[in-house]
Formats: sequence, C-alpha cells, structure tokens
Amino acid sequence: MNKQSNRTEKLNSVFKQDIYTIITRKLKNPLITEMFSITKVDTSKDLSFAKVYISVFSTNEEKKNTTFSEIVNDAKKIRYELAKISNVRTVPELHFVLDDSMEYGDSMDKLFKKIKEGK
Repeated sequence: MNKQSNRTEKLNSVFKQDIYTIITRKLKNPLITEMFSITKVDTSKDLSFAKVYISVFSTNEEKKNTTFSEIVNDAKKIRYELAKISNVRTVPELHFVLDDSMEYGDSMDKLFKKIKEGK
C-alpha cells in the first residue's frame, strides 16, 4: 500500500466517524428520525469528492427515504462542519449513496433459511 492510499484510508475512517457525529449531534434535523449508519466513505485520490455510503434501518419506507433525503439535503452543512473539525486543507465534496447491502444480505439469509427448511 503506497503512502497516498494509506493516507486516504485513514481519512476515510476519520470522515466516517466525524460525519456520523455531525449528523447525529450537530445538525439536529427533526426529519432525520430513523436509525442509520455510515457503512463506508470512499474519498477520491485527489480528495476533491467523497462518496458516503449510508444504510438506513427502518421498516417504514417513507421514513427511510425521508431520513436519507434530509441527510443528502444537509450535505453542504455537513461539509462545513467537517471543515471546522478536520485537519485537511480542503474537505471533499460529499456525495451520499444509499447502501442497501445490509438489507440485501438479510433477505438472502432469510431465503437460504427457507431453502434449508425445505419451504
């Protein structure tokens, strides 16, 4: 692993924690009602943008979509807050992506369980 990618990996980890903290503690957006996690942050090599993968845990599709949409709408505020606490010269532009991989994995587990039970 070269020096640049090692630095990027460390930044991704720090951004992941900091963005979660900003959303949950600083934004205080009343429309973010559902539990969520940031599953991954993928920052470009030139640090100009970062994809932030978010998984929203909800059985209510409307609330899930509202929570994700509000996070997306707050992207500039989140970036501003990140710039205040970050030690990088330029904070990347944040692009939020809905990560359904946990739900997909859960549905696959249920399907395999049904197959194993012979149903």
